[in-house]
Amino acid sequence: MEPLHLRESQLHRVGSGDPIVDVLRLLRTQAVVPARVHAASPWAVRFDPCTHMKLGVVLEGECWMALNGCEPVLLREGDFFLLNNPPSYTLASTFDPAPGQAIAFHESENDGEVRIGAKADENTYICCIDFVFEQANASVLFDVLPPVVLVRAGDPRGALLTNLSALTVAEMESAGVGRPLVLEHLAQLILVHMLRVHADQTDRPVGWLGALVEDGIGAALRAMHAEVSRRWTLDDLAAISHMSRSAFAAAFKAKVGTAPLTYLIEWRMSLARDALRTDTRSISELAAATGYESESAFSTAFRRVVGASPRHFRDAARQQAGAG
Repeated sequence: MEPLHLRESQLHRVGSGDPIVDVLRLLRTQAVVPARVHAASPWAVRFDPCTHMKLGVVLEGECWMALNGCEPVLLREGDFFLLNNPPSYTLASTFDPAPGQAIAFHESENDGEVRIGAKADENTYICCIDFVFEQANASVLFDVLPPVVLVRAGDPRGALLTNLSALTVAEMESAGVGRPLVLEHLAQLILVHMLRVHADQTDRPVGWLGALVEDGIGAALRAMHAEVSRRWTLDDLAAISHMSRSAFAAAFKAKVGTAPLTYLIEWRMSLARDALRTDTRSISELAAATGYESESAFSTAFRRVVGASPRHFRDAARQQAGAG
């Protein structure tokens, strides 16, 4: 039988080999630029629940952010925030704005911009970006992030964010050709840097994102993403991590939340679901690209994880796409 790695080399690979890139590609990340807030104190703006994530930066002044279920946070000039699937929330010049004081942003926006108070008195400028993901795989990212991620001004890990935000704001305020495409790429760059900074923080959460910066566990995790089709064993992964089998298995589960080979199977099936919805390769080709020796073995694993055969899943996805 021809070796798996040779068979895969004749195919288009699934996945990029970089966990963050893989996840963002799987989510079909789209950036929307909906909000620039110029305000003169006192002021308060209420935002509707964000479909998936909202990224913001305080460019001038400071404000309070009140998010249901979380303590109010004072944001100062240069601070960045990332909100994970947030409910309705308020940005305001005071700690506790009076009920009804907040202006609903969607009712006041003008080409994605709202101005509160006299222009000459404005002392706060905030820009926000919404990220919308493909719903089927959104939990892959949601589950590893807290409700709010903050990167404070002056954090040395956030220096690149400041430069990127300056470019993004300049593009927001321009009317240049290709503006939507430039904004989308800049927004995704900022999102990746926010994820990097969060992964480096000492209070990072359990999950694949936090595990990436662990020397041993992170090396094994990156190896699995780099060679999805390889027939990985626990011994292989433990050796990459320079740990014993038992120590590696326990550390991986504690950090990522699942056993190493279970994580690998679930990631393969995530890639397979995405490929079956969007790809033209045959099921046997997809089986080889995701590390299975036969279509039958792949179908068995897929059915166990997804609850349907690959053929039924693909047919249903195509019917849904056609109806859409």
